Amino acid sequence: MGYLFCPSLILFVSLLVILISSTHSLDCSSLKLSGGEKQYANCTELPTLNSTLHFTYNATNSSLAIAFSAAPPNASGWIAWAINPTAKGMVGSQALLAFKNKGSMVVKTYNISSYSSIVEGKLSFEVWNLEAEAGDDGNMVIYGSLKVPASAEKLNQVWQVGPGVTNGHPMKHEFAKANLGSLGELKLVEKVSSGASSPAPAPQVANNDSGDGSKLREINVGSWILGLVSLLVLM
Repeated sequence: MGYLFCPSLILFVSLLVILISSTHSLDCSSLKLSGGEKQYANCTELPTLNSTLHFTYNATNSSLAIAFSAAPPNASGWIAWAINPTAKGMVGSQALLAFKNKGSMVVKTYNISSYSSIVEGKLSFEVWNLEAEAGDDGNMVIYGSLKVPASAEKLNQVWQVGPGVTNGHPMKHEFAKANLGSLGELKLVEKVSSGASSPAPAPQVANNDSGDGSKLREINVGSWILGLVSLLVLM
């Protein structure tokens, strides 16, 4: 009994830690978006700056609806999400930048032609329905829709956060590894075996539900734990 108990206890504790960790891990579905009745087909956790992008690509009219969420360094800071139509990286990117202006959230557009020229201006593509919000948790969210090239399958995206805005000009962001690595590809469609394209699958579905999914996960985890406890007792 003693010989079996120790390995069983180790196994039980290990599985318990894994299960508990999984219930508290951050995923796209845990981010509640309060911007109207917006729903998004896809969501991806971006690899840096603890940021998330919800999006829906409409191939019929070549439009992309997005909700970008990130936490600026402080309450007076800014967040930005951009598409670069010509290259990878910051230079040439067409950015949506949000910050608080006299207590209200605003979204501005910036055509970033160089590192030294970050001036508010019209983008190279059409954008509409721009708005932003700030949550009590320190996160800010940018909402918007934009026109993308017809038949586009992927886009070069850039995202960033910064410490503040002075006279309408965003202050420089940090040059830490996370800031410098905040770029990548956004896949709008996925190639299937036949060579045709299909809408990109959703790693997590964005929603504004009441938390029933979380409750279900908690119930399932509870069942696993009870089962493991019963197995331990029998051994």
